[in-house]
Amino acid sequence: MVAMSDAQDALFDFDGTPDGDNSGGDNSHAAPWPFAAGLDAAVQAGAVHPSWAPGLAPVDGQLRSIAAELEARRAAGERILPAPDRVLRAFSEPLERVKVLIVGQDPYPTPGHPVGLSFAVDAHVRPLPRSLANIYRELADDAGVEPPAHGDLSAWADQGVLLLNRVLTVGAGESGSHRGLGWQKVTDAAVAALAARGGPLVSILWGRDAQALAPALEGTAVLTSAHPSPLSASRGFFGSRPFSHTNELLAAQGAAPVDWRLPAAP
Repeated sequence: MVAMSDAQDALFDFDGTPDGDNSGGDNSHAAPWPFAAGLDAAVQAGAVHPSWAPGLAPVDGQLRSIAAELEARRAAGERILPAPDRVLRAFSEPLERVKVLIVGQDPYPTPGHPVGLSFAVDAHVRPLPRSLANIYRELADDAGVEPPAHGDLSAWADQGVLLLNRVLTVGAGESGSHRGLGWQKVTDAAVAALAARGGPLVSILWGRDAQALAPALEGTAVLTSAHPSPLSASRGFFGSRPFSHTNELLAAQGAAPVDWRLPAAP
């Protein structure tokens, strides 16, 4: 079988059409970018928790540059996802609470789907993206958790699971279209801040894009496998037991396990 890239994998999560609610909280045509004036402005706006500020300070200029490029693209008619107030959502919880890192690629490119947390979607989205459906299948097989009908993973984030995409924006209908904007420098800085903080920490790296972060996480607990996309899930994702292994590694570090159960209704 010819190896597929993570970018090709991501295409299998795009259904080509918006779901029934075309907005999904998307105010991208009107709202300002909270980080357009830099990191301090994003913190003051509540888009970034203050505890992330020292770690993200080296990429303050990068955030401003990305905001300028996003604004230029928006002015040219591009629809950008997720909504501006959700772009930095992964950093809205305190850094010190993070005990699990799950790395994704870039937001789902279907309007109404992305919410600023990797692999999660807005609670109204049906059917679920196929990567998320495969994650739920492994969750049931590994941890015996009955997955909900929705894709809202906020309950994990509330427990200190950082659901971080490598790239934090995307053009509607164009998977991978913002990979050249420089978001990787921002997310690299965030991962470096976590690694420097130390444990308890377990990182789950699915696919080659995520696994490129492994050197930055040296000295911390890291789990790797194939990406959960339909193109690659059968090549090492299914049966990898990331949820139970994560809790075992957290216990070894003296940390409480993650309750992977999700509410039936968000």
